[in-house]
Amino acid sequence: MPFGSYEFENVDIGLQNAYRMVKEGGMDAVKFEGGTESRAKIVRHVVEGGVAVLGHVGLTPQAISVIGGFRAQGRTATRARSILDEALRLQDAGAFAIVLECIPANVAAAITDALEIPTIGIGAGGDTSGQVLVFHDLLGMLSHPHHEEFVPKFCKKYASVGIQINDGLAQFKKEVEGGVFPGKDYSPYLMSEEEEAKFDDVISEHAEKTKSKLDASDSKLGMADESEQLSLYGNK
Repeated sequence: MPFGSYEFENVDIGLQNAYRMVKEGGMDAVKFEGGTESRAKIVRHVVEGGVAVLGHVGLTPQAISVIGGFRAQGRTATRARSILDEALRLQDAGAFAIVLECIPANVAAAITDALEIPTIGIGAGGDTSGQVLVFHDLLGMLSHPHHEEFVPKFCKKYASVGIQINDGLAQFKKEVEGGVFPGKDYSPYLMSEEEEAKFDDVISEHAEKTKSKLDASDSKLGMADESEQLSLYGNK
């Protein structure tokens, strides 16, 4: 969603603009940046309104003036935990997937493991559910050429850029599917060993708490099933 179209306290503004984006822009979904409680509130309202939402955490380009420019995020255990919390918050609000941008590979992997919805990485290592790059960056181009079938007959061709585009996209797809890209060479954002150890402890604690909640829930469900069976056969 464009900057300034959804960040309001009145969540109906975001919903109205999401409707407009879907109806007038022919979109299947909209993307919101950030995972604060106020942003999650907007996401929940838009999803409940019938529009699918893709979340986006880590480096959020629309907020670069606040976060200090285009720089890696989540390089301390505290900030990494905060990004994990944002992702979980967006999942709970109803987002169908989440973009993880410019964060250490181990942080992205931990977030992906913690979520039940897919993650899409951009500068976030190779352990996310999927990968994306900005089209123009991927192809090293400044302008988009016409597809060959739409080139007028009176137009002289000076280069076959379309072939190079197809080759580049095919190679990108092949390397992502084969686990070659991004690899270590293109996962440059690292945590110090100390911060990584702290974050591992945070993840372990989170996993234990989650397991305890699931075990308690399973126990309650088991007791409920047993009670239902007794009632079915007339026992009280």
